Amino acid sequence: MNPLKHNPFLNRQKLKSGRVMFLLVVFVSLSSWCYLAVGIETGAYVLVYPSNFGNRIQIPANNPTTKQGVYLGRMLFYENRLSAANTVSCGSCHHQDKAFTDGLAFSKGVDNVLTSRNSMSLANLLWARKFFWDGRADGLEEQAITPLTNPHEMGQSLDASAQKIGKIAAYPPLFKLVYGDSSITGDRIVKAIAQFERTLISANSRYDQYLRSAYQPTPDELKGMELFNNAPQPEKGIRGANCSHCHGGVKTYMELFHNNGLDSIPKDAGIAELTSLPADRGRFKVPTLRNIALTAPYMHDGRFKTLDQVLDHYSDHILESASLSSFLRGESNEPGGTSLKLQPLEKKQIIAFLNMLTDQDFIHNPDFADPHLLTSKNKKY
Repeated sequence: MNPLKHNPFLNRQKLKSGRVMFLLVVFVSLSSWCYLAVGIETGAYVLVYPSNFGNRIQIPANNPTTKQGVYLGRMLFYENRLSAANTVSCGSCHHQDKAFTDGLAFSKGVDNVLTSRNSMSLANLLWARKFFWDGRADGLEEQAITPLTNPHEMGQSLDASAQKIGKIAAYPPLFKLVYGDSSITGDRIVKAIAQFERTLISANSRYDQYLRSAYQPTPDELKGMELFNNAPQPEKGIRGANCSHCHGGVKTYMELFHNNGLDSIPKDAGIAELTSLPADRGRFKVPTLRNIALTAPYMHDGRFKTLDQVLDHYSDHILESASLSSFLRGESNEPGGTSLKLQPLEKKQIIAFLNMLTDQDFIHNPDFADPHLLTSKNKKY
């Protein structure tokens, strides 16, 4: 979707006025290549997204998005040496082909201890204000600190990370290009990673194409879309799955926290860990459904392996609790019913619509790929 390319191997002849050619010649003893001439574009990075996504984006004044900053952030996002054992990067738990999730219920960090919650997708964080399942971080810069320093994730202090990558010949010139001098600090590391993550925009699924009249959905996709957006009104003959209450709007999420009936006594307190309010127990951030077919397993604890299991839960297995979100109480497609009671065909139709949310451009965009792999394919001796 983003027409701006940040390929580190730009042809020198293609660098026009307004762009700066930055020549970096390094020797890296820990890699399979000996030196590399890298053309890095500089200047403001233009974030491209559809107008229907809205302009309520979150970019702090002290961390403007630049082309060189995004390039550095991408390098750091995939940098294993930001972890204590040099084995884990941000990309270890956020794979591009899985819409920046990892396909696991819980992820393993440097000490092989499992995380306590499922790895969330990084799609469309440009619009997000609260991060993590419990919303404890107020911005991407703050969010990045936790996985970098958590002893069970990347397990390394920001100061240690800064000192370590400062010894890698490639990084001081890059930091100078981005920040004006070659000083490497933890604050600069998280700012660069946040810049890259803001560019992870997913906005060219078949659903997006449908919205701009470039794709005609199948009958099942259209019916699934209708069920997704409708609340059930059996007295009027209207059937629905009530999904849009949480996942409405073109970005398919609302920045809300809900208890969706997974447990009668929630084992994980969710946002109540922060608020200490009984009514918040078991409430978690509503995730985006963008690329949902690629991001299994589902829920904060990864308990559901398939979308069929997710639909079965919402249709027939919501559990009552004191903190269950009110809109899930008593919703039914049957008069006097106590659960949604979706029909098997309706579930298949809803899943057909959910598959429309897969964005092939997003998962194959070379601008989001591991640049370290690109350098190894373009090695010189």
